[in-house]
Formats: sequence, structure tokens, C-alpha cells
Amino acid sequence: MAAERARLGAQPLPRAVEEALRAVPREAFLPGLPLTEAYDPHQAVVTRRDEERGVALSSVSAPTIVATMLERADLRPGHRVLEVGSGGYNAALIRRLVGVDGQVVSIDIDPEVVTRAERCLKSIGVDDVHLAVGDGAHGFAARAPFDRIIVTAGAWDLPPAWEQQLAEDGVLVVPMRIRGLTRCLTLRRAPEEGCWEAVAVDMCGFVRMRGRDEHWEAMPCLHDEDGCQVALRLEDGPEVEEKALREALACEPVTVWSNVEVGAEEPTDSQDLYLASVADRWAQLTAERGAIKAGLVSPISRLGTPALISAEGTGFAYRTLRRCPGRADRWEFGAVGHGPHARATAEHLAHLIGEWDRDHRRGPGPRITLFPATTPDDRLPGGRVVDKRHTRTVLTWTITP
Repeated sequence: MAAERARLGAQPLPRAVEEALRAVPREAFLPGLPLTEAYDPHQAVVTRRDEERGVALSSVSAPTIVATMLERADLRPGHRVLEVGSGGYNAALIRRLVGVDGQVVSIDIDPEVVTRAERCLKSIGVDDVHLAVGDGAHGFAARAPFDRIIVTAGAWDLPPAWEQQLAEDGVLVVPMRIRGLTRCLTLRRAPEEGCWEAVAVDMCGFVRMRGRDEHWEAMPCLHDEDGCQVALRLEDGPEVEEKALREALACEPVTVWSNVEVGAEEPTDSQDLYLASVADRWAQLTAERGAIKAGLVSPISRLGTPALISAEGTGFAYRTLRRCPGRADRWEFGAVGHGPHARATAEHLAHLIGEWDRDHRRGPGPRITLFPATTPDDRLPGGRVVDKRHTRTVLTWTITP
């Protein structure tokens, strides 16, 4: 873990977190899995799946994100901690960090997940984590207030119960979906009443939260043959005419290159967030391997590549990459457009990629602030406003010289 963080240029882990990771046997929560896979820094392991829908219901998160979230939570001996989304491994780490004077409550909506967590915890001699079955959106009022709340499932919104059950100076660490992109937000209360400020924003991926606040986005299918499905993910995006977009995919594509390059190991997750912030008709393109192999599309990621719906709603463009001539370690971003206005849409996406490169690539990323859903527009800072059931999330970018 230490070597992996050094490779990524991250600061060493706090000593207490590193000691906890060394002390708690991860393999006890992944019985039967080879140690090389159990301890792969970037591998999350699905432990329960809805076979009918093919959807992951529970997993043990990758060691890198586990370590990051524990570091962000700044856990101290004596802290009272609520974990939303159980599995056992993270609860065991938290238990070690808060010590004998601390308290750990771990809840999950799925009784089988809780039973499995209890079994795994007992196998390593941990019997003082309070496990309970419940909808994470309601928290666990019986043992509140909590000094820390750590959410280990992808949330779409911030339920009021979490704010009500968190101590005044508490910290909330939560993987939050913002326009379809999941970022782990470390939230503290801001001076404004009911307002939350993200003091850290980290890349992550989690199974979706289920229950009252479960949320599924519109996902029109543009092509659907065996192994060749192409679709658009439209979380917080525009309403579209599926027929027009299916016809657009069948049109000859137009590719526009941006002159923005990237190294093979260089992180560009801030580009995704920037595009999601500034594009009014934002979407994400998904594609099965067969569709890419057949040449229907050439996205950067199968599971979600930044895309724009054309202003007329009759086409779209998505981000792509090509290797720079004579440079095995350099790639150039581009945009592939489909539909009657393919070139204009692709040029617009390439222009936004250029804006990110010029003004924000070397910056700190956006300021992310969450306000109550009732907050009027004139009380919000400038930026992209994402409205949800309980909150209004604002992403504000500042140009970096």
C-alpha cells in the first residue's frame, strides 16, 4: 500500500491507519480468494449480486479507497462512528482505530450482508461492532450522535438523517453521484446554516445505495444486439428522443481532435468533472465490448465516457483517444460526433476539453458545496447547480493561472 501511494504521488498514510490495515486480515472477509487478489490495491470484490439483473449488491472495497476514506475520516480513539453499508472489513478497521472507548455501528439494508459481516467479524475475534439491518437513509438514531459517518455505498443525495445524527463538529465521508460521476466527498459543516463544504474530493466507485433514496437514471439504448449494446447514461441530463439518437448512431461519425495530450499514467478525472459541470446537455456513453470491436463506437471507457447531446437533440458526441504519432507514452483527446450536426457537437466537446486543459488542468478542482433543497437561487454561489431531493449541489470552478 505504501509503495502504491508513493507511485501515485500521494502522501504516506497516517501511522494509525497503516497499522490498522496491517493488523486486520482482509482475507478473512474474502474467504477462498487468492491473497494476491484479496490484497490487489485497486480491486474491489463483489460479495453479493442480484443474478437476475446482474447488479452488484455488496462488495469489499479496494484497499486504496478503503485507506483513503479512513484517512479522510480522521478517526480518533473514543470516536462514535456510523458505517452505512456493511461488509465487516471496514468496520473491523474502524473498530481498531477508535479503540476500546469508541463505538462502531454498521448497518445495511440487506439481512444476508449483515449476517455475513457478523460471521466474518467473529472469525477474527471482533464481537463489539453493533450490526443492524436498516435503510441507510434513516441512519441509526438509537445510538446517535456520531462523531463520524462513513458511507460505503454510492449515494445520490444527502438524507436529512445523516445531518441530524452527526455531531456539530463531525465529519461525513460519502461516495456521492454528481451528474453520473461518483466522487468520495469528505464533508464538514460550513458557516452557512445547513450548508456542507467538501474539504476533499477523491475518485472512487461503489455499489449503489438501496432503499428510500435509491436512484436510477434514464438510460436510452441506441443499439442492442448480442454483445453490441450502446447506450447513453442521462443522470441529471436532458430529456431526449431515443429514436433520433438511434438514427444518429447509424450516421457516419465525424472526429475532431483537441490538441490536448495526456500521459498513460496521468490522472484526468478532473476533466470528467469539468465537462459534467459546464455542459448543459451532459451524458455518458456506455458500450459493450462487442460494440467497440465492431467499430460502432470508440469510447475511452466502456462504462461511462463523457458525451454531449447536440443542441437540436438529434445527435451526440463523445470523448475518444488516439496515440500521438511517434510517442508510445502520449495520447490525444478527441471527440466523435454522430447525427445531422455531428461536427458542431464534436467541435464543442473538443473546445470544452481545451478549456479544461488551459484553465483547470493544474488546478485544485471545483469547490463543491451542498445546500438545502429549499435554498433560493440568489443564495447560491456561481457554478453548476445540481438539484436533488434533499440538496442543491453547486460546483464552482476557479481559473488557475
